Amino acid sequence: MGRSNRRRPTGARRATFAAVALMLGGGGLVAANVYASATESGTPQQTSWGAVTIDCPDVGDTLTSVPDESRADVDKELAQLDQQIAEAYQQLQDPSVQNREDAQSRIVDPLQENRAATIQRISAALEGTGEQPDGLGDMAGCTLRETDNENGDGQDQQQGDGQDQGDQQGDGQNQDGQQGDDQQGDGQDQGGQQGNGGQAGNGPVAADYADINSAPSAGQAPQAQGDASRGTFVTSCGVNANGLFNSDNVIVAPGVSNGAHHFHDYIGNQSNTAFASDQDLANAETSCVDQGDKSTYYWPVIRLQNGTQEQDANSPGGGVEGNAGEIVTPKEVTLTFVGNPRSKVTAMPRLLRIITGDAKAFVNGTANANASWSCTGFEDRQLKDKYPLCPQGSDVVRTFKFQSCWDGRNIDSANHRTHVAFAQNDGTCPDGFEAIPQLVQRIVYDVDAPSLNDGGRTTPLFAVDSFPEQLHKPVTDHGDFINVFDEDLMNEMVGCINDGRECGAGTGQDDPGNGDNGNGDNGGDNGNGSTPDPGASQDPGNGNGNDNGSEDNPGNDDEPQQQPTPTTEAPAGDQTTAPAADQPKTYSSPTAHSTTAPSPETANGTGNGQATQPAAQDDTATDDPGTGTTGAVAQPPLAAQPEPQGSQSSLAETGTQLWPAALGAILLISGFVLLRRTSRRSM
Repeated sequence: MGRSNRRRPTGARRATFAAVALMLGGGGLVAANVYASATESGTPQQTSWGAVTIDCPDVGDTLTSVPDESRADVDKELAQLDQQIAEAYQQLQDPSVQNREDAQSRIVDPLQENRAATIQRISAALEGTGEQPDGLGDMAGCTLRETDNENGDGQDQQQGDGQDQGDQQGDGQNQDGQQGDDQQGDGQDQGGQQGNGGQAGNGPVAADYADINSAPSAGQAPQAQGDASRGTFVTSCGVNANGLFNSDNVIVAPGVSNGAHHFHDYIGNQSNTAFASDQDLANAETSCVDQGDKSTYYWPVIRLQNGTQEQDANSPGGGVEGNAGEIVTPKEVTLTFVGNPRSKVTAMPRLLRIITGDAKAFVNGTANANASWSCTGFEDRQLKDKYPLCPQGSDVVRTFKFQSCWDGRNIDSANHRTHVAFAQNDGTCPDGFEAIPQLVQRIVYDVDAPSLNDGGRTTPLFAVDSFPEQLHKPVTDHGDFINVFDEDLMNEMVGCINDGRECGAGTGQDDPGNGDNGNGDNGGDNGNGSTPDPGASQDPGNGNGNDNGSEDNPGNDDEPQQQPTPTTEAPAGDQTTAPAADQPKTYSSPTAHSTTAPSPETANGTGNGQATQPAAQDDTATDDPGTGTTGAVAQPPLAAQPEPQGSQSSLAETGTQLWPAALGAILLISGFVLLRRTSRRSM
C-alpha cells in the first residue's frame, strides 16, 4: 500500500483544496498562490543584491564559568545578543539596502556597536563576582556571509564528505568524520528557488535535501564488553498532539520570552516556559504515561512550506523571524534510555539539563553539531547536513543522541555543555566523568518528499524552525532535556539498564501508542492509528534499518490499542507572553537554579501536581501594552488542523441511529400494503 492510501492529507493538499473551492465559488474571487511565501524569490527575506546572512561569534558558547550570582544578568545579556542579530538580519532584507557597503554601514556597524556594549555588560557582571573574562571584547565583530558559495568555489560538496560516521570524538562535543565547513551550495538557484528563498525567504533551498540512498552508512556502535550496562528503559510521553508550543528556552534563556527565536514542540513536563522555576517543573503535570517522569523533552518544530498561516504567523519566534508554514505533529516519538558499552551507569541528578546539537551550527561551524536525519527502513544511513528525501511509504526520522557522561557535580554549566560529554570512541567516559543513562530520541514524521523540480509547489518543502540567520539548515537541528524523574523511577531505570533488562512504560506492554497524550480521541497516534515499534527503541544507537514504522510493521494500522490514561497535557494558553516587537521581554529568573546537583533531601520536588507560573510573569505581562499572543500556541488554526477524526465516527454513529428507524418504517409500510391487499381479497 502506497503512502497516498494510508496518510492523512497534508496541509499542502488541504490548501490546494481550499484554493479550488475559492475558484469554484464564483463571485469574482481568485485563489492566491498559497505556496508563494514558501518558494518564490523576491520575498521579504531576499535581498536585491545577493543571498547573505550575518555571522557573529557565539559569546555564550565560550563562557565555561559563570558564578551563580551573575548568572541571571549574563543570561539576559546573551539573549539580547541573539535579539540584536535577529533584528539586524531582518533589516538586511530591506529593499532600500542596495549593496554590501550599504549593509555594512547601515546594519553591521551599528550591530557591532550594540554587541560591544552588551558584551561589556557581560564582562562587568562577571568581574563583579571575581571572574576575569578573557577575550570577550574581541567577539563583537560580525561579518556579512554569502550563502551561495559556502565552499569557496560555488560547487556542492559530494554527499558524504562531511558526514558523521557515527563515532563520537573524545572531547565529547563533535562527531567523528565531520568536516569543519560542510555546507552545501545553499544559495544555488535550484528548482525555481533563487538565493535564500523559502520560509519567508530565508530557507530552505533545494540543495538542503538529499536522497536517503546517497547517505553514508551510520557507524557501528562500540561493542559491549566487560562490565557493560546492556539494558534499555523506554518512557512514553506522547507526540505533542495537543499543540504545546512556544519560542522560549528555559535552559539557554531563563526568564526571557522568545529566547529561542523559533518554536519548540514540548512533551512530558507541562510547565515549559522561560519563566518556570525548578519548583514549577517539579509541581507540573506531565504527558508521560508513567507519572513519575515529569522530565521535559523539546525540539524545534518541523513545518511544511505550504503557505498555511499558523497562529504565530505575525509574531516573534514565528513568521516575523522567518518560521513560516504548517507545523507538523510527529507521527511517533520514542524516548529510550540506554546503557554504556564499557561500564554500569549511575543515576542522573535531578534537574540535570542537557542540550545536544547546536542551533547555530550554520554560522558557528559543526564542532557541536549533532543532527541526524534518516527515513524509516533506511536508518542504517544517516544525514547530518541534509534533509532526507524518503521513498514512498517511508517516513522522515530525526534522531537525537544525548551526552551520556556527567562530571559528577553540576546539573548545568555556563555554556550548557561542559558539565556533560559524549563517550569516547571505545565507549568510555572522559577522565573525571561517569556514565549515566543515555537518552536517545527518535521522532518520526509522516511527510512526503518535496518536489524540488518546481520549488515545492506540487509537494511542499519541509524544514526545522531556526534562528533567522541560520536559514533553516538541517545541521542546526538540536534537542533539549531536563531530568525531572522522581528518585524511585530513576533508580528503577538505572537498575533495569545495569541488569540488562528492557523496562519502562514505552516498551509496549502498557504504552498508549505514543499518541494522544491522554486526550483519548485520537486512537493513540494523533488520529493516524500508528503505534510505536518496540523493536525500534531497543537498539537506537546503530541505526540498524529495522522497519520502525513502515508499512509492514504490525500494529501501525491494524489493531486498536488499549489506552491507559496519562495526565492530559495542559493547555498552552496560560504559558509565556510575547515580547515587545523591538526586544525580548526580560524577567528575573524566579529561582536561579543551582549549577550543582541538589541534595536528595530537596530533590524530590513534592507538589500538588498543578503547573504553576511565577507571579512575575502575570504582573509584568499585564503592564506591557505592546505584547501580542506569541508565547505559546495552544493549537494550530482550524484551517491547518488535520480533518477531525470524529467526523467519520459521527457519521457511523448517525447511521447506527438511523438504520433501526428506517427498518421500522419499511416494516410499517410493508404491513400497510399487506393489510390493504388482504382487505381487497376479502371484498
